[in-house]
Amino acid sequence: MVPGASTIEALIDEASSGLRLDKALAGVATDLSRERLKALILDQCVMTADGRIVSDPARKVAAGEVFAITLPPPVAAEAVAQDIPLSIIYEDDHLIVVDKPAGLVVHPAAGNLDGTLVNALLHHCRGQLSGIGGVARPGIVHRIDKDTSGLLVVAKTDKAHEGLASQFKAHSIERLYAAIVAGRPAPPSGTIDTWIGRSDADRKKMAVQREGRGKHAVTHYATKQALNGASLVECRLETGRTHQVRVHMAHIGHPLIGDPVYGKAKKGFKSILETLGFDRQALHAKTLGFIHPVDRRALSFESRIPADMQELLSQLNV
Repeated sequence: MVPGASTIEALIDEASSGLRLDKALAGVATDLSRERLKALILDQCVMTADGRIVSDPARKVAAGEVFAITLPPPVAAEAVAQDIPLSIIYEDDHLIVVDKPAGLVVHPAAGNLDGTLVNALLHHCRGQLSGIGGVARPGIVHRIDKDTSGLLVVAKTDKAHEGLASQFKAHSIERLYAAIVAGRPAPPSGTIDTWIGRSDADRKKMAVQREGRGKHAVTHYATKQALNGASLVECRLETGRTHQVRVHMAHIGHPLIGDPVYGKAKKGFKSILETLGFDRQALHAKTLGFIHPVDRRALSFESRIPADMQELLSQLNV
């Protein structure tokens, strides 16, 4: 295997029997798009259990077949330091906690090669960030969406990165989000326990899936304030899946106001959003708590709901 490469094992279930190989693998390897998997197959990065290379994306699969998907090491360009203002909540020799504004991408990727949080951190930290994430994602232990605001912890050393990553894996990190959702959840508080994976209809979206497809996702929500046709809800994440709050709240019929993907603004909110120039999902990572990975102190940080969401709350609180 090429140094830095990794392998994913994919078992074909009964529901995927008879499908094309690329489509069947997309239902198992939910972090990879169907187009990405098709390219990997054509690049001879997919093998059967007995070591035979499979190079035809249209090959039909059967239940019980096992495939090994080899992911080549990342070849992204080296991120460069850029003098971008940061709101720093806490910093020591091992980690840094940042209050990310909405609109700031976390790390360089296709379409956003600079102007990201990573570029800003490389400048602020003089390049001293954990290298575990690779050249494109130094120091990044977890992410929040571009248009979600709030708290993010970044590792400056590999020891801190490993310690924080183990806490995220164990679901012991405290993460609370403030969300403004359409309607009034009933009951006003509860737990959403599902599986989340790539949408079969649109591979750029995530969706609630049947058990065993995608990843297990648990969100605890509580209504904090009733608004005009909407509610301010606090969501505590037990797991941290891609778009979890957005998918889960839409799943129970209360999508986030302003969400362009999982809940387009209803007529009752459109004029308010346009008047305010509010063009993102109303979601803010307000609380972040964890055990310091080096000195073992219990740390907890709070971020106030940003001005744009405060304005939206004021308009809806009538």
